[in-house]
Amino acid sequence: MDNERVRVLEVIKASKERFDKVIDENIEKNRKGDFRLTLKSNGSAIKGAKIKIKQVNHAFRFGANICMLDELETPEKNEQYKSRFAELFNMATLPFYWESLEPEKGHLRYEKSSTPYYRRPAIDLCMEFCAEHGIEPREHGLAYENQFPRWLSSASIDEVKRELERRYGEISSRYADKIRTIEVTNEMFWWNFKTEFYNDDNYIEWCFKLARKHFPKNQLVVNESTEECWLDACRMNAKYASYIQANLLKGVPIDAIGMQFHMFYPREMEYEKAKHLYDAEFIYNRLDLYSRLRDALQITEITIPAYSNDPFDEQVQADIIEHLYRIWFSHPATEQIIYWNLIDGYAYVPNPTPEAIRRTQGNMSVGENVYYGGLLRFDMSPKPAYLKLKELITEVWHTELEADIDETGCVDFRGFYGDYELEIELDGRKIKQMIALTKEGKEKEIII
Repeated sequence: MDNERVRVLEVIKASKERFDKVIDENIEKNRKGDFRLTLKSNGSAIKGAKIKIKQVNHAFRFGANICMLDELETPEKNEQYKSRFAELFNMATLPFYWESLEPEKGHLRYEKSSTPYYRRPAIDLCMEFCAEHGIEPREHGLAYENQFPRWLSSASIDEVKRELERRYGEISSRYADKIRTIEVTNEMFWWNFKTEFYNDDNYIEWCFKLARKHFPKNQLVVNESTEECWLDACRMNAKYASYIQANLLKGVPIDAIGMQFHMFYPREMEYEKAKHLYDAEFIYNRLDLYSRLRDALQITEITIPAYSNDPFDEQVQADIIEHLYRIWFSHPATEQIIYWNLIDGYAYVPNPTPEAIRRTQGNMSVGENVYYGGLLRFDMSPKPAYLKLKELITEVWHTELEADIDETGCVDFRGFYGDYELEIELDGRKIKQMIALTKEGKEKEIII
């Protein structure tokens, strides 16, 4: 048994002892509501009916990236991937990286018939899958400079802006009415850059204001890496907080704040990071800080390492994920939690040439594969982390009950915000209806 991982578990245990009650209370307060349903027919209240109330979806968004959709070696693995994804998540992050969507100028890869590109399935294929399974798509990488195409590398700032505006227009015309969350900028502290535009002092302002022009009704999100979000000082002059604040003061339309959580640290460093990053008080303090800027926070990219397929290591990964998800879910400003890679063995590897892809798929010693950070093993079997998340999302954070309609035609109950299926039994008939129960609409009139 790895002593370092035992120490990590001790961090979680200590955090839980201090904050478990607070977390449970916050989940009850922030994720559930008291609802009243009134059943009527021909204007009169229905009495004496029975009702089954079953939650079928969360208002809260749980997701992962969908970079391996139809990218696996066999049809069987592809179908398992789709099934595992759809049974757990109600949101998917789609790869809108410019470099892969337009690898050559004018050669666009939106349509299903597009030329394959590893870990970058065609957007229309992803949209079709999401629509089929009731999953909300999420755009990732609209103006992510690190993923600008190579053919822009020698372009002037004005040329980059013209091409970027064309890109915005193309994406808006195809998807603005279908994708609510638009992640505009990402990882602005990247040390390497491809264009001179990256050095422009007004990069973020220009990108967001242009995004508001092309996506007037969408939620515009800024996103940043783990170190800047979590390990910088917890005050407004921290790097990420200060640049968000400065842009908000300039009228930049940042609607939500994205915060990555990749634990890309070697096993021997995990405990030193875990002392802070797995502590509930530490996490709450950062969430509180950023919620002062915007009350919509998104945990956008999560990797929690298992480091191996050893049963103990996999269980530690599951314990960490359970602990973190409960904290994030409990905070009133958090609205999305997005894991990164669903499956082991297909994580990011630098320079993914066709030959490198063949050599690295399933090779857990290269690239980000070394962290064993997926929720499924390479053979598609679920790890304890996947099963724990499924238990939380579909069982623990789930409302289902049967009740009798009272003499006023009403039924009162407390449940999680989300979509519900109602089955009403009246005079030997069974009538089904779907309703959405939200913070804004806690009383519903059901007409039969």
